[in-house]
Amino acid sequence: METMPFGPLTVRFDARVLRPRPWTLAQSRWAAELLPRGPLGPVLELCAGVGHIGLALAANSDRDLVLVDADRHACDHARSNAEEAGLAARVTVRHGPMQEMLAPTERFAMVLADPPWVPSTEVSRFPADPRGAIDGGPDGLDLARLCVAVIARHLADGGASVLQLGDATQAEEMRRYLRAHPELDLRVVTVRTVPGGAGVLLHLSRERETSGPS
Repeated sequence: METMPFGPLTVRFDARVLRPRPWTLAQSRWAAELLPRGPLGPVLELCAGVGHIGLALAANSDRDLVLVDADRHACDHARSNAEEAGLAARVTVRHGPMQEMLAPTERFAMVLADPPWVPSTEVSRFPADPRGAIDGGPDGLDLARLCVAVIARHLADGGASVLQLGDATQAEEMRRYLRAHPELDLRVVTVRTVPGGAGVLLHLSRERETSGPS
């Protein structure tokens, strides 16, 4: 068992789950910027892992939080991390496929998503990471596309989502994917690169697009 600081938290994890990346705190912080601009209501995190990203947001807000992950060990750690942070009363952890874990009527003011985004042919570059936590399919976007389908069904009117992907190429591919699927009624508003990180963050909503990274 290991622990590490993550923003206002100390999070626990072990070798069976993906080690939290410190730079992903940028996802929590951007969500904290966007959350007050949207409607009231709870926060959802998809592919939550040990819960650190969503919990860091919850620690700085009064919103309820639902964490969803398909890995039982990750969910166990997420529950422990919520308890350790004093947030257990506001946090629900659901173990199972994301598309099955939400009631049709549930709506969220903010949806965070940190899906696996490493292309299958490249997972050998990360031997310390559990394959299931990083393998995003042939182009790295299989789970991300599933995430946006869930986001489209459960994002409250006026809400926002912050999605993590691997690089600018994947971000542009997701922009094209959403344009090609207008039934999802989602678009990439802004893309942010993360200094010192290994990924990019996308602000998704039903707003008009803006161009270029920030």
